[in-house]
This record gives sequence, structure tokens and C-alpha cells, in this order.
Amino acid sequence: MLYKFKSKNAGDLIMLEPNGRKVLEVIGKEAGPTGIILAEQMPAAIKALQDAIAQEESDEHNPDLDAAQGDAEKGDAPGLRQRAMPFIDMLQRNHTVGTDVTWGV
Repeated sequence: MLYKFKSKNAGDLIMLEPNGRKVLEVIGKEAGPTGIILAEQMPAAIKALQDAIAQEESDEHNPDLDAAQGDAEKGDAPGLRQRAMPFIDMLQRNHTVGTDVTWGV
């Protein structure tokens, strides 16, 4: 399943289901088959994503966490920053002009 985010002021953004679900959960939205992010909700959503990215990156540099995870869970998989930055850009563009972002699957 794919999440397709749409807006009037940015190109469509398509995410795989796990990535779309994660982004929606971080911003406090129900990861349902359709939804909307209102322009007035976007600053809080952007802040929540930026905080989650900072937390993830902080955890990546924690030696105690590295030892607990072991080598099996480490890898070169893209983190939240790589997956969320296009979405943050979409939110910023739409907030600037006051338009909403919708999604569907």
C-alpha cells in the first residue's frame, strides 16, 4: 500500500505504507486511508517531525543504545530525516500560502 499526499502548491508525494504511517503518527494524525492536514496544523506538524528527527539522530549516537541493539539492527537504511524532509518541505510550502494537504491510499 502507498500513501499519496497531495496539495495545490507542491507536487504529489508518495510514500510506502510504513513510512507514511510513521510520518502521520509523528504528527498526531490517524494513519487512515484518507485524511487532511489543515494549514493551521502545519507548524505543529513540522515541529513534531523535526523533534522526532533530532531524537532519532541523538539515539543513533548513543553508545549504550548501540550496544543494546547489536550489529544486526544497524545498517545503512534511510532514517526519518531522509524520509520526512520532502514531507516537511511540502508542509512548509503549503503553510506559507495557507492551503491544506490531503492524503489517500
